[in-house]
Amino acid sequence: MPIQVVEHFESRRISTGTNPSAELRYTIYGTDDDVAARQALADAAPAMYDPWGSGLIFLPRNEVAVEPLGPQEWSGRVSYGLLPQTEDAVFNFDTGGGTQHITHSLATVASYAPPGKRAPDFKNLIGVTPDAVEGVEITVPVYQFSETHYLPNQVVTPTYRATLFALTGKVNNATFRGLAAGECLFLGAAGTRRGQGDWEIMFRFAGSPNAENLRIGDITGINKKGWEYLWVRYADSVDEDAKALVKKPVAVYVEKVYEEADFSELGI
Repeated sequence: MPIQVVEHFESRRISTGTNPSAELRYTIYGTDDDVAARQALADAAPAMYDPWGSGLIFLPRNEVAVEPLGPQEWSGRVSYGLLPQTEDAVFNFDTGGGTQHITHSLATVASYAPPGKRAPDFKNLIGVTPDAVEGVEITVPVYQFSETHYLPNQVVTPTYRATLFALTGKVNNATFRGLAAGECLFLGAAGTRRGQGDWEIMFRFAGSPNAENLRIGDITGINKKGWEYLWVRYADSVDEDAKALVKKPVAVYVEKVYEEADFSELGI
């Protein structure tokens, strides 16, 4: 018995617009071999599909799939849609932000004390105890974004993949994607080869703004790049007006914790 491929009555599921697609449904009879069933389906279904019926624009076939229904019977699905071409790129971003533990505020809005008393001036410190400065967790700007690029196979060599590995966890040493030097952190890349053709590679980044002229307590003129780490050393001090022992920032340190790199080596 020859293999038969029959299209379903409810087969043609069509979507038009900015991301047009089409899906055709079939039943395949006459074989228990999944390879033969899939090949018969590929031979029967059109290689291109025109969801508008204009004869001018056709969607390429991008998937042929089968699954068993019973003895010598298969359900088949053929989908059509626009596929990114080599050298194309897709961009995504998220400005949801991250968290940071801070020990000082931008300003102390108010302080209160019992009648006849004065609240100690902690110079914008948050959560001061006799032994420490506890601080608070806040949301800070972190610009998360990714880029998916479709690169030719001859570009994605073992040397190129090693370069991506070496650049992971580095910050930009020059302006990159509108972010000044020190503001962009490369989080890594993940790639998949599309059949015997090009590579689909997603590059992930995070941005954190540089800061200038910060003030912590009485210490001013502090400059910090986006992915540098800032910490403060405190010491006991006496607030003469409040007659109280307080914590006071006595030094601010800005630490380099990520190496810098040339992001032009990403090749994107």
